[in-house]
Amino acid sequence: MTMPAPYAAKPDDSRGRLHPEPGGETRGPRDMFQRDRDRIIHSISFRRLRHKTQVFVAPDGDHYRVRLTHSLEVAQIGRTIARVLGLNEDLTEALCLAHDIGHPPFGHAGEDALEEALAEQGGFDHNAHTLRTLMLLESPYPRFAGLNLSWDMLEGLAKHNGPIDRPSWAMAEIDAMMPLDLHSWPSLEAQVAAIADDIAYDNHDIDDGLRAGLLTLDQLLEVPMVARCWERVRTRHPDVAEARLLRELVRDQIGLMVNDVLETSRAAIASAGVTSVADVRAAGRALIGFSPEMAAEERALKRFMYAELYHHPEQLAAAERARAIVTGLFAAYREDPTRMADGWSEDCGAHEPERSRHIADFIAGMTDRYAENCYQALFGRRVPLLMD
Repeated sequence: MTMPAPYAAKPDDSRGRLHPEPGGETRGPRDMFQRDRDRIIHSISFRRLRHKTQVFVAPDGDHYRVRLTHSLEVAQIGRTIARVLGLNEDLTEALCLAHDIGHPPFGHAGEDALEEALAEQGGFDHNAHTLRTLMLLESPYPRFAGLNLSWDMLEGLAKHNGPIDRPSWAMAEIDAMMPLDLHSWPSLEAQVAAIADDIAYDNHDIDDGLRAGLLTLDQLLEVPMVARCWERVRTRHPDVAEARLLRELVRDQIGLMVNDVLETSRAAIASAGVTSVADVRAAGRALIGFSPEMAAEERALKRFMYAELYHHPEQLAAAERARAIVTGLFAAYREDPTRMADGWSEDCGAHEPERSRHIADFIAGMTDRYAENCYQALFGRRVPLLMD
């Protein structure tokens, strides 16, 4: 077993949980971060990710990625990086698995609709809503709200993309409950979760785009990094049909990115001279990341994906339909909160901004198909794919 690096997060050094849990109530020989991971895996909000959009809205095919499968793939990449760097694998895995829990139905289209609906009540941010869900909304325990995750877990979810200088209302609310040092950098485990997320969706979205027929190999080969990887794949397998090599291309690109992160991060950690998690938080910069060359390559790949996949006419039409569903639901529930199911109307406040934020909590927890069914039940029709 690899010894943890001195700058790895350690469960015994954690600032603990918001609500004390007597030691005698532990269930099995697990440390704090292992329990965090297991609480995420067993949560309802994690299970709902299997029916939430990753790239394709409510995909018909069984082989397209959804938020759940994406999160599992992020965790696999994150664990690999954490293991090689001597970081805490359990905390890294937990952060990777939980990072998308706050996404509403229909991906970014649903988030945009909620942001607009809550414009006068402070807006909506899926990252802050992840913490809101895990600290306030999902409550499986008898004596406190939320999953009562460790400080390290909450800090990593809040800041995995870096320090927060201007927290949203939801993030500020969570920070007031349990101060998360929002202005400092997070642990290396949280930084690994962020870069693993980028690597996963950069490459796996290619796989889904090809499968859907919205991307072609010829288009992809316009991206220099992809072209170089494809050349290496073809050289290794000259007698294999191209269609059989597309997933090999994706695997090669993931390996290329992961190896770059490992080499770059080792050098950054060494040059920063960090010897503890406190040093990492005080470093003033990210220590996990791509080299400048790979960062430029990755930005070029992202530009291509936005132009050719995310902003493809079929995707834009689906996003417009998704926004119409979320906007329609919010308006209907705001007009009459009793239309909300499962006891949500009883807890709806009479005044703003609490009333609208509560309605947004209900909608954000929906899966794609549940949101569609609710819309059809309310309005007696489905939103057509192409909006007039």
